Amino acid sequence: MKLVTKFAASLAALGLSFNVLAAELNVYASMPEKYASQVLEQFTKDTGIKVNFLRLSSGEVLSRLQAEKSNPQVDVLLGGPADYLEVAKNEGLTAPYKPKGSDFIPAEFKDPQNYWTGIGIMPLAFITNNNFLKKNNLKAPTSWQDFLKPEYKEGLILADARTSGTATERLFSLERVFGRQDSIDFQKKLHKNVQMYTKSGAWPALRVGDGLAAAAMVYLPDALDILQLGYPVTISYPKEGVTFGIEVVSLLKGAKHPKEAKEFLDWATSPKLAEFLIKNKIRYVPTRTDVKVDDPVLDLKNIRMLSVPLSEKGRLREQLTKDWIDQVLQAK
Repeated sequence: MKLVTKFAASLAALGLSFNVLAAELNVYASMPEKYASQVLEQFTKDTGIKVNFLRLSSGEVLSRLQAEKSNPQVDVLLGGPADYLEVAKNEGLTAPYKPKGSDFIPAEFKDPQNYWTGIGIMPLAFITNNNFLKKNNLKAPTSWQDFLKPEYKEGLILADARTSGTATERLFSLERVFGRQDSIDFQKKLHKNVQMYTKSGAWPALRVGDGLAAAAMVYLPDALDILQLGYPVTISYPKEGVTFGIEVVSLLKGAKHPKEAKEFLDWATSPKLAEFLIKNKIRYVPTRTDVKVDDPVLDLKNIRMLSVPLSEKGRLREQLTKDWIDQVLQAK
């Protein structure tokens, strides 16, 4: 480090600059921290750009962006479902940028005005503890209605829609399956079987793996992570279908390091990241059509996928969350 410092000082004496040391990037990451750290470490290896990042849930990120609008503290966003970035876009918190090579990403996985670009697809999934299933002589749930069974009383753990993108995805799924009012009625019944609501959307999967809860509803990468770690769990899907999140990257309006930010977006939407995700078993389905996925657990043909336009998600997010708080969480 002393040698680097002396070298930089020598360059300064000659009237030159040591740009490598100046290159840095500040990031809010909604991707699970252990994945975000791997991804950003690889970006630094590939580009030499130092990255400072803070891991927050997507709801927390949105709150920070709103509070920091006049003085942004980060340059880019990594991860989190695209619907919260629709809100950020509409509030003027993000800036448009079309990453190089993003033509290989289908239109349904990126903003038409280039305010965000999808890097991975993540359907909602059920994760259930195998010991709980055996003890209660149950099969893994294959319907939303299965979670209303008395065996699940105080056994479900769900994410909190006030802070978690996983939770708002659950609300989108239920609204699409049951309709607006029937989904509220269903959630009132479901609420009776819930032991707690968590700030993080990923944490319920670990609690199920540890046997501290019977089941949870999480994004597929979070469920697969627990399964890969050897916990006794089963992943299943409701026959009625689930919606899916799009893991995204986006440029902040007023970014203090715009050059590095755009370089990161170019890298994050390139085959380099997609192939890194597959190689390192980071279980998002890549959005790029030129990257081969040969793992059957990532085959979306086995899941009934319910599509909700992102513009509609952005519009529905606040209202569905308010309905959940007023009519389910705080209902007497």
